[in-house]
Amino acid sequence: MPRELQFQVTPEVAAQPELLQKQVAQMMHVATTEIQFVHVLKRSIDARQRAIKINIKANVYFEGEVIENTEVHLPDYPNVTHKTPVIVVGAGPAGLFAALQLIELGLKPIVVERGKDVRGRRRDLKAINRDHIVDEDSNYCFGEGGAGTYSDGKLYTRSKKRGDVDRILRLLVGFGASPEILVEAHPHIGTNKLPQIIQDIREAIIHFGGEVLFESRVTDILISSNEVQGVELQNGQRIEAKKLILATGHSARDIFELLDRKQILIEAKPFALGVRAEHPQTLIDQIQYSCDFRGDYLPPAPYSIVKQVNGRGMYSFCMCPGGVIAPCATSPGEVVTNGWSPSKRDQATANSGIVVELRLEDFKPYAKYGPLAGMEFQKDIEQRAFRLAGQTQKVPAQRMMDFSQKKVSAEIPKTSYVPGTTSVELGEVFPSFLTQIMREGFVQFGKSMKGYFTNDAILHAPESRTSSPVRIPRDPYTLEHLQIKGLYPCGEGAGYAGGIISAAIDGEKCALKIAESLA
Repeated sequence: MPRELQFQVTPEVAAQPELLQKQVAQMMHVATTEIQFVHVLKRSIDARQRAIKINIKANVYFEGEVIENTEVHLPDYPNVTHKTPVIVVGAGPAGLFAALQLIELGLKPIVVERGKDVRGRRRDLKAINRDHIVDEDSNYCFGEGGAGTYSDGKLYTRSKKRGDVDRILRLLVGFGASPEILVEAHPHIGTNKLPQIIQDIREAIIHFGGEVLFESRVTDILISSNEVQGVELQNGQRIEAKKLILATGHSARDIFELLDRKQILIEAKPFALGVRAEHPQTLIDQIQYSCDFRGDYLPPAPYSIVKQVNGRGMYSFCMCPGGVIAPCATSPGEVVTNGWSPSKRDQATANSGIVVELRLEDFKPYAKYGPLAGMEFQKDIEQRAFRLAGQTQKVPAQRMMDFSQKKVSAEIPKTSYVPGTTSVELGEVFPSFLTQIMREGFVQFGKSMKGYFTNDAILHAPESRTSSPVRIPRDPYTLEHLQIKGLYPCGEGAGYAGGIISAAIDGEKCALKIAESLA
């Protein structure tokens, strides 16, 4: 039997197995040759003190002990070609993991995705960056893998109560992700690695009898006597099924509008909105690691910060060390920012959404839109930013200290945002209450993180798609819509997840409830 240890070592030791084995031997007062293998189970960074340490939890195997097989295997999926169909609208994490779970349960998923496959999406992403052309069906939010495919691949979630996080991580490893995601405290795949993993998941769905339809936008949900009958696509094709998982993501405004038109119950939901701040990664390293140079054994430093400003939370969101800022509009006439990092996190800049919590009362000027009030608030800011920046995919930008001091920046240096920036006083983009909170909040951030509040940091506006502005209500036990039988609102777009892992878990939960209802 292996012996489980928890201990701290230097970053250099943690990075080199032979040094780690030697350190463990010293701690256990045995010769290094007596230890056969140190299997690291969990690893995290402790940067609270000037001397940075790595926390490690590991199983130690001595000579002669049998090493447990840690290989990850996918479930034994059955062929579901002729089984009961379930429509899954959206091929993001919620939709794809719902489809895999349906196959495992002996049901046939028909995944309907408005966008293109990962290869086709690349051309449209280039068009946004290079030519400022936004394809409403194929962009950073829509297409195979959803927003997660091209937005960093963070796998950390605080919502451990939602479901089995480790199961989702192991499935990702089974489809090609590095086993390191099972070890790291804040696992991350990287935008450059995710597309192949997503493609392999799609190929498995098809191989085991499911269907995946690309460039197939849903324009109607077919309902009779308050029960789902299927969907209609933009080409007029109808797909029939009694069960429908609606996993369209937080930016599928046409779906929210469709539900509202059909008088299917939806609700306005609070979300958060702000800017995306970009700093030199070396500066964030210096702040977080309290050193001039982080060295060869520490990763680019992340940060997480929360402040209460004028009674509202202002906080970092989707922080991307060694990453870039991307244009994430889903319609012409708007600009939207998001961030991502490659797997090595080796870009020169760090960026993070810095957002302020909104409340339902903030949407009162848009009350005539009913449950879509928050969505219209969001759209208004995105469209205003588009106009102010020059009516292209350039974004309004301002140096951080200039923003807090209400000064238009004389010039904006080149940032990682490829379409470019336009120097704008960002107070023109946001409502006054939101602007004031952010102006004060950045000063407070600088007091907690010495060096953070600087004109070397560039603010890009807006960061507006943090979560869905709509919730589609469902029964807490059956997960079925409160009004429409057979409709299962799912994932971020329905208001029940926030990120790849929680969305994937919610997809699986909906699939399980459908199987229960059919048993």
